[in-house]
Amino acid sequence: MPSPQERLFGTNGVRFQPGISHDLDFVIKLSEAIGTYFGDGDLLVGRDGRLSSNALSYATVSGLMSSGRNVGEAAGVVPTPAMQYAVKTQGFRGGVMITASHNPPEYNGLKVVGRDGVEIPRLDEQRIEKIFYDDAETRADWRAVGVAREEPSVVKNYIDGVLSKVNTKLIAKRNFSVVMDLGNGAQCVAAPYLVESMGCKLITLNSVLDGNFPGRGPEPTPETLADLSAVVKSIGADLGVAYDGDGDRAIFCDEQGSILWGDQSGCLLADYVLERAPGGVLVTPVSSTQAAEAIAKKRNARVFRTRVGSVDVSRTIIERNATFGFEENGGCIYPPHISVRDGAMTTALMLECLAARGMSFSRAVSYWIPRFHQTKAKVEVDPGKVDLVMKKVERDTRGRVEKVDGLKFWLDERSWVLIRPSGTEPIMRVFAEAETREKAESILKKFLKIVKAASA
Repeated sequence: MPSPQERLFGTNGVRFQPGISHDLDFVIKLSEAIGTYFGDGDLLVGRDGRLSSNALSYATVSGLMSSGRNVGEAAGVVPTPAMQYAVKTQGFRGGVMITASHNPPEYNGLKVVGRDGVEIPRLDEQRIEKIFYDDAETRADWRAVGVAREEPSVVKNYIDGVLSKVNTKLIAKRNFSVVMDLGNGAQCVAAPYLVESMGCKLITLNSVLDGNFPGRGPEPTPETLADLSAVVKSIGADLGVAYDGDGDRAIFCDEQGSILWGDQSGCLLADYVLERAPGGVLVTPVSSTQAAEAIAKKRNARVFRTRVGSVDVSRTIIERNATFGFEENGGCIYPPHISVRDGAMTTALMLECLAARGMSFSRAVSYWIPRFHQTKAKVEVDPGKVDLVMKKVERDTRGRVEKVDGLKFWLDERSWVLIRPSGTEPIMRVFAEAETREKAESILKKFLKIVKAASA
C-alpha cells in the first residue's frame, strides 16, 4: 500500500502499474473509499480496453458494493466520455472509469467523476485520500451490501448525444472522406459509427480493440501518426483524426497530411464556437498557445488560464459558465454536450466547422488562426529532486514569470517557456512557443539543458 505521505491522485485520476506498484487489494480499498465519499446513490463503472481493465473493473465494483453502493456496469469497453455522459444523463450519483488514458499498456488507473459527469474537484480527491489513509471506509454488512446491474446502452446513448449537438445535415452535404486512426483504443466502439451516421466516407486504421496497443501506441503524436498522414494524402481524404487510449482526445490531420497539434485544432474550434457566441468565455491551460488570446479578442471574449489537467479546465468551465475549452494535447470541451474533453464530440464539431467554413482544413487553419509554433519534450527527474530543480531553474532564468502551474517564463512579448513536473510520471515537461519553429526549438533546447543540469 502507498505510504500516508503519497498522493494517490495525479493530474488526471489515480494511475499505477497493476500487479507491480499496486495490487487488487489496493483497488478494492480505494473503491471503498470512493463509495464512502459519495455516501448515497447509484454509481456507474466503465472500463477501457487495457489488458488489466477487466480485473480492475471487477475489483472496483466489489469495493463500491462493499461500501453499500449499488453499481451500474457499462457493458463492454466504453470511451471515457461515454461513461461520463451516461453519469450526467442517466441519473447516477457519480462514477468511476478504469483507464490510464494515453499511458503505456502496462499502466492503468481510476478516474472519479461527479453527478455532472465531470472529474471531481481537487479538494474532493483529497477527501477520498483522507478516507483511504485513515481507514475510514464504510463497509456494509450483509443486509446493506450493494448490488450490480449491467447498463447496455451507454455507447448508443453517447453517440446519440453527440449527434444531437451538431448540424448533421450540413455535414452530410459536404460528403467528407475521413481517415480515422483509432489506435486500438476505446473509440473503436463509438467514433466510426458516429462519423458514418453523418454521411461521411470512412477508412479506419488500428480499428481492432487491443490492450497491447500494437498499432502505434495509446498516445497520438506527430511521430506516431505517420501512417495516418500517408493514407490521407494517398487517397485524397478531406481529413484524418486519431484518438488516445480512452478516446477523450482527438488529434487531426489536414488534407495535405500535416498533423495539427491540439493548439491549432482547439483554436479553430474556439473561433468557430465563439463566433456564434460573441462575448463568451474560453478556458485553456497555461501550456496552450497565446493564439487563444488573439482569437478571444477578435470575438470579444475572455480567456481564463488554468493549471494543466482536464480536471482544472472542466471545473473552471463550469465555474465561469464558459463557452468552450481546449488543451494543447488535443482535448476539447464543448459544454452544450458535457463539460469534459471528448474525442468523438470534437470530431463531430470539427466536421461541422469545416462544413460551415466551406474550405479545406489547411485553408481554414491558415485563414482563421494566428500562427505560433510550439514544441515540447520531457526530462526524467527523480521525484525527490523536483522542488530543487524548480528552484534552480527559477534562480537561473530571467524574464517575467507566471506560477499558475510550474514556471512559465515570458522571454519576450511573443515567446515563452513552461517547465512543470508531470502529475502522472516521474518526469518534467518543457514547453516552448515562439513565432517561428526555429526560435521555439532553440528555446526548448536551451531549457532542456538547464533542467537536465539542475537535476544532475
